[in-house]
This record gives sequence, C-alpha cells and structure tokens, in this order.
Amino acid sequence: MGTDVLDLREIDRSRAAEVGGKAANLGELARVPGIAVPAGSCVTTEAFRRVLAGVPSLADRLEQLNRPKPDDQRAIAELSAAVREAIVAAPVPGEIAEAVVAVTGGGPYAVRSSATAEDLPAASFAGQQDTYLDVPGPEVLEHVRRCWASLFTDRAVTYRLRQGIDHRTVLMAVVVQEMVAAEASGVLFTADPVTSHRRVAAVEAVPGLGEALVSGVTNPDRWTVRDGVVEGAVVTAPGVLTEARVLELVALGRRIEAHFGCPQDIEWCLADGGFAVVQSRPITTLFPVPATDDDDLHVYISTGHQQMMTDAMTPLGLSVWQMTTPRPMAEAGSRLFVDVTGALTSSGRQALLDMWGRGDPLVRDALETVLARDELRPTSDDRRGTPPPAPEMIDADPALVAELIAAAEASVAGTARAIRSHHGEDLFAFVAEDFVELRRLLFDPRSHQVFMTAMDAALWLDEHVGEWLGEGDVSDTLTLSVPDNVTSQMGMALLDVADVIRPRPAVVAFLRGLSEDDSLDGLLDVEGGAEAHEALHGFLDTYGMRCIGEIDISRPRWAERPAALVPIVLGHVDHAAPGDGRRRFDAGREQADRKGAEILERLRALPDGERKAAETRAMIDRLRTFIGYREFPKFAMIQRYFLYKQALLDEAGRLVDDGVLDAVDDMALLRFDELREVVRTRQVDRGLLDERRQALAVDRTLTPPRVLTSDGEALSGTYRRDDLPDGALAGLPVSRGVVEGRARVVLDIADAAFESGDILVTAFTDPSWSPAFVAVVGLVTEVGGTMTHGAVVAREYGLPAVVGVERATQRIPDGQRIRVDGTSGSVEFLPSSAPP
Repeated sequence: MGTDVLDLREIDRSRAAEVGGKAANLGELARVPGIAVPAGSCVTTEAFRRVLAGVPSLADRLEQLNRPKPDDQRAIAELSAAVREAIVAAPVPGEIAEAVVAVTGGGPYAVRSSATAEDLPAASFAGQQDTYLDVPGPEVLEHVRRCWASLFTDRAVTYRLRQGIDHRTVLMAVVVQEMVAAEASGVLFTADPVTSHRRVAAVEAVPGLGEALVSGVTNPDRWTVRDGVVEGAVVTAPGVLTEARVLELVALGRRIEAHFGCPQDIEWCLADGGFAVVQSRPITTLFPVPATDDDDLHVYISTGHQQMMTDAMTPLGLSVWQMTTPRPMAEAGSRLFVDVTGALTSSGRQALLDMWGRGDPLVRDALETVLARDELRPTSDDRRGTPPPAPEMIDADPALVAELIAAAEASVAGTARAIRSHHGEDLFAFVAEDFVELRRLLFDPRSHQVFMTAMDAALWLDEHVGEWLGEGDVSDTLTLSVPDNVTSQMGMALLDVADVIRPRPAVVAFLRGLSEDDSLDGLLDVEGGAEAHEALHGFLDTYGMRCIGEIDISRPRWAERPAALVPIVLGHVDHAAPGDGRRRFDAGREQADRKGAEILERLRALPDGERKAAETRAMIDRLRTFIGYREFPKFAMIQRYFLYKQALLDEAGRLVDDGVLDAVDDMALLRFDELREVVRTRQVDRGLLDERRQALAVDRTLTPPRVLTSDGEALSGTYRRDDLPDGALAGLPVSRGVVEGRARVVLDIADAAFESGDILVTAFTDPSWSPAFVAVVGLVTEVGGTMTHGAVVAREYGLPAVVGVERATQRIPDGQRIRVDGTSGSVEFLPSSAPP
C-alpha cells in the first residue's frame, strides 16, 4: 500500500508521526494477544501533507491561525472556516485516491480522525476532530476529506491554542475500520474520571452503537468497579450488560492500561460474544500521583493551598521552594504536597485535624473522608505533617517587632552587597549557603512566637468575647490599621503614587495607552512624567520584588514588568481621592480603638468584669502589636528570592550569549542543581528542556486538589451546610460584613480594572493582590483559610470576604451582581442576570 495507506497491523507507537495518536494506539492494541481490534487501515499524514501542498497560501493562513487568543472566538471561527474550506476543495492526487479505494469494499466503515497531537499522554484532544460511522465504501474518500478538514474545527483550534500547540506542527491521518455489528457499546475509564481514583473503573453502556452515548441522546447504564468488585450500578431492566460482563470488560481495560502505562479512556463494542476495542486514549484530565517507595496508601495536603499559589510551578521554582522549607515535599503536576500519612496514623492525628478545622474546613473534611474508609495502615508515631505545638504566648512588645524587622532588613542588605561579587559556579555555592540564613530568619522561633501569639490572641478574643458578650469575630474590627503590616503599607503606598499621577493628565493618558509588556521609560518624555516616573520607581524600589505567585522564583516581578501595576494605579486615579491612603488608615485605627474601648467597657459591667476586661485588654494589645508582623517574614524571603533571581538571570544571559540556552527564561525549566551544572559545563540537554516545557504546559491546565492520595484520588472537601440561601455558593467566612456589588472576575492583577463598588473574585490572593484591595468593596476567592494572607488583609481593610468557594471564577460570571456575606460564608446571585 506504500506510504499513503498502512494496514493497522503494520502500525505501532513508533509510527505515531505517520499515523497520528488514534491509529498508533489501535495498531499497538491489534498486536496485543487477546485484544480484538476491528480490521482496518490508516491514511497517513504523508497523504495529508501532499494534499496540503496543493493548497495555495495555506502556510500563511495557518500562521494567522496561531495569533488569536483562545477566547477570541470570532477570529477563530473566521480563520478556521477559511482553512477548512481550502482543504475540502483541495485536489486529492490520483495515487492517494487509488490507495484508499484499494482498501475499501462495499462497507460499511467507520472513518475516524487521527491527529498527530491526538490521544497522547499529555493531551487527548478527545472529541476535537470528526468521526463518521456506517460509511459506504464509495463514500470513504469524501469522509476522509472531511476528517482532514476537521483538524481545524473551531473547538480543535481553540484547544490547541490553550495547549500552546502550533497549528503548523499538527498533521492529520485517518483510520478506516470495518464496522462492528454491535450488540452493545460504550466507554470504559480505567480510573474514575470524577475522583481520579486509579483503583476505581467506570463503565457506561448503551444498546447497539455508541453514538447515542457520545451524542448524549440516551442515558447509559453505569457501573463503578473497585479492585474487581462492582461498587455501584445504575442500570435499566434488564440492563445492557451483565455484572459478569462488566467485570470482564474492566479486566480487559486493566490489561490495556498496563500495556500503555497510564489510565485509559476506552471505547468498546460487544459483538459475536466478545469485546472489541475501537479506540483507547490516555485520560489526560487526571491529576498526577506523587511517586512513593512503597505500595501503602499515602495522603498528601496541597502546599499551594497553604501558600495561596495553586498555579503550576516551574522546575526552578519547585526546587527553590524545596530549598526554602525544611519539610520534605512530594511533587505532582508541577505542584508540591506534604505527606501527612504519618500524622494521620499516629497521635498527631487530632492536632492535624483541629488545625485544618480552624484554618480550612475543606481540607479537614477531605481528610476525614479518607479516614472514614479505614484504609490507612497504622505506623509508628511518625509526626511528619503534624503541626508543631503552638509556642507560649508572649506579652505585647513593639520593640521586639522592630528588632526582628531590623535584623531581617540588615540580613537582606548584607546578601545584596555580597551577591554582587559572585559569578558562575561560585554564585550557586553562595546562594546555597545563603539559604541557611534565609531559613534561619524565616523559621526563627522568636519570629514564630510573635505571629502565633497574634493568631492565638485573635482566636481567644473571638471565643471569649463571643461567650461573654454574645458578639462573634470581634478580631475582624480589632485588626483594622495595625502597625508594621508591610502588605497594607504597600497598598497605601500605591495610593500615594496615584496621588502624584492624578493631577498630571498627560501622564494619565500615557499610562492608559500602555500594554502589560511596555516600559515606563517613555514617561520621561511626557509633561509631568519625571515626577510620576520617580514615584513609580520609588514604589518599585521598595516593593518591586513582589508579583502574583511570588513563591515561584521564576515568576516575572513588578520590577521586571512594572506596567502590570498600571491598571491598579489608574483605578486609584479614577476612584480614590487625594490622601485616601492616610485617611483610610487613620479611620481604621479609630474604628479599632472604639471597638476595643466599647468591649472593655461592656466587660467591666459583667460579674468579675475587671478580670475579664484586664485579660481582654492584654489580648487586644497582643493582637494589634503583633498581627501586622505576620506579613513580614515572607516579605523578607521574597526580597532574597529577587536577589537570587537577578543573579541567576545574569548567568542565564551569559549562557544565551554562549549559545548554551536559546532564551534566559529557559533557565526556569531546570532545577537549581541542574542549572548549576549547566553553568559549570556550558552544556544543556535541549531534549530535556523541550520535555519540561511541554509537561509544564499540560500541568498548567490542571487544577490541584486540596488533598490527594497515592491512589490518585483528588479530594476537595465539602462544607456540609444546610443553612445556605437558595442558589448560593458556600465558602469560608473570613472577614465579617455583607456587601452587594458587581463581581469582577480577575485572574491577573494586570487585568484588574475596577469600577466603584466592584467585588474582586479570583482564584487566590497573595500579597501582590493587596493594592487591589483598596479599590474593591468585597472579596471572593477559590482558595484560602481564616489566617491566610487574603483573609488577614481583607479584615484589616474591612472588606467582607468569603474564601474557599469552589470554582468561583468559573461559576460567577464577570459582571454578575452578587451579595457576599462574610459573616455566614455565602455568595448569592442577585437579579441583574441569571446565575449559571
């Protein structure tokens, strides 16, 4: 048959570039004893390439198709339609047409697309291209054309744009298989597609052909099978498959999974007393499983949810964070997890559950779900993953805070001076040694005692004042405008920058015309620009090391991309008044002082009131003196990260100059020690860089769970509440009050253009979001707990806030009017538009 058409029996995975993912997988399966695959052939990518060569200007059209953003559906529709029309109209060389006719008779046939970026472990492209069933032999060639054109359907183009795949690199092969007279058809997932549990298989079946299942026009029978036992079933009477047949099918699926080495999404038919496989592809939506050294069940908690950064991290970012923390970390999906199995099977269990019950109830619920199954094996009293015991509270002492801050600032300044003299491999030795000092400061017992005293004082006040006076969560008000909070100081400093810019219309006009990647240097050519330039760079000199996702050292910092701050600055220019920063701080402090005085006065009127008031006064002093410092240790860490990054970028620049790396950003694809070796040897494995780049692109599409098991089960937990208003979304209340406004769904601070009365809805907030807090009236996040950054700063700014709202950025439309209840923990949709 030549190179244009191949028999499936000639194909294996090594020929994926010629036949595409689907055909390669079918060819592999056809070689496995005991697995039936309907006979067929594949029209290869070489045939497709020859057809495309006859299409004028197609290369230019495909280059244009790479330009739209994935959400620009109008441009995608117009460009992809033009490409499809050109392919359908293209002449098919006679020898290709003859080869297709030679392998088809009367039919009927199934004609299935098989793209080179389809059915791969990293991206399945399931349902993105076309399949045709019951095609008569004389019509096969026409349906092959349609499959070729379907490589450029709107949904396929959008999918590739989101995956970062160049349309010019993808080719299409087409599988032509004999149709099977199916008694029943369906799909088998060898891992649960909902929970990701690797030991649970899911089967769906319908009578006859499977098109009714794929198109959704009929409800299938469903089974779940765990470890070879049917756990659940929803079936019609008498049912499409017997239970014995279901178990036989799952056993077949396990063999296919073992052959390919990863969980599979399998399409099957039951015919002539046996199962035939018509397609098998990897399940690409499953979150990866951390590697373990044994077969025992392990339980992991997401570090990203604790650190308010759930995005995928680069290899350099992962390794630097692992150098920062003393805890051993497991990696999965370019995220880090803490193995808490030992704590859950030891005397540390209750301490762990209590801590998460206070901080993030969803994590506790997920852990309790795992524990309820009684599958964890008892171990020795291994307390890894158990929170350390809380240090004893200390009395309020502003001098201690000042001393800790001064010591950290002096240490950072010393590193800034010393790092300049280190280059090449010596730089890496210096940075590795400096991490000892970073960790000493970050985990200083006195430092820990300061902010833990503040957090314990907040809990004490909410509990005791609530009990004595019937007023809960008083710490929300008592933490307004506390001293020494570097994060809120940053927010006020940006308001001051806006005060400099506001009276200079030429500067405002210049900033409105900037894009995120533009430089601010052009300000110097604008009337009044020198003063604005000085104000902005003064802010960046102090806070320019911050950015969204700042625990990943490879993330672009504000100092590297200052235009990212422009939308927030312009929002302050438009909606804040001169001097708002100081006024807001003074007003918050006065409100906190009044609340403290009111509480003490009411307590003194109670039995034993003087004692209660004295204890409460001491707790208020501890809270207000120490809670602001909680934000500082991380700030000092990020200052050091920026020093390290600048030095590493210089080294990467020299590697680019020497032709070792193609771009300085490539350094992020290497772990710290790997980058050190590249600097030493002046050699790099470019294949490794490509693998890392592709893996990171896939991992960025995944959503990490709060809790993950070594069986692959992803658990997000539930609030288990029945007190929600109708249609409301549940969350964790972290800052009291109720507010109504327009939801502004923002994932990047560079897109944060707020109007008066807006409520920020985002995935997570780290300190880089704080400048936005002064521009909004409420906060909703998908991630967070009572003492995570967003909650602390929201309370300080007096913003009603609800965190831990599952998929908030997807379930709340941008522009939807909502009511945020930071007291009860709910988000309601208001009548301006229909809820999703």
